[in-house]
Amino acid sequence: MSTAERTDLLTVLARHREFLRYTVRGLTDEQAAATPTASALCLGGLIKHVRETEEDWVRFAVGGADAMASGKGDWVSDFRMHEGETLEGLLAAYAATARHTEEAVADLDLDAEHPLPPAPWFEPGASWSVRHVLLHLIAETAQHSGHADIIRETIDGQKTMG
Repeated sequence: MSTAERTDLLTVLARHREFLRYTVRGLTDEQAAATPTASALCLGGLIKHVRETEEDWVRFAVGGADAMASGKGDWVSDFRMHEGETLEGLLAAYAATARHTEEAVADLDLDAEHPLPPAPWFEPGASWSVRHVLLHLIAETAQHSGHADIIRETIDGQKTMG
């Protein structure tokens, strides 16, 4: 197993997490909860969703589909900020998740595979390696960072990139 490859994967994931965190800098809780676009997405909800998704996939990487299923929350609720939630709290939880991810995959074999859980969006009988999980987390985080950038620009004109 390549330490350099693991370092590269975790570094790219950290970079995309930072883009997402940068996008929400300076916002109030009300702005983070706002849904100013045609979508029902809000910035705080995107952070919650990306954190929950990362936690689910790391459980999968460590223990397979059964471990992944043990953390299932309310998928729809993950996309919203609820009464009492703060942007600061969501960012702190996301930072804790990032630390846990790095610790959890530090000793995993990147080639180790687990069968995917049954779902209409997965090929029946397919398996994913730890490497595939990390690549998926990078893609998921990058995609939602782009969503966040559009929402932030709609709120106050601020752009993460450009």
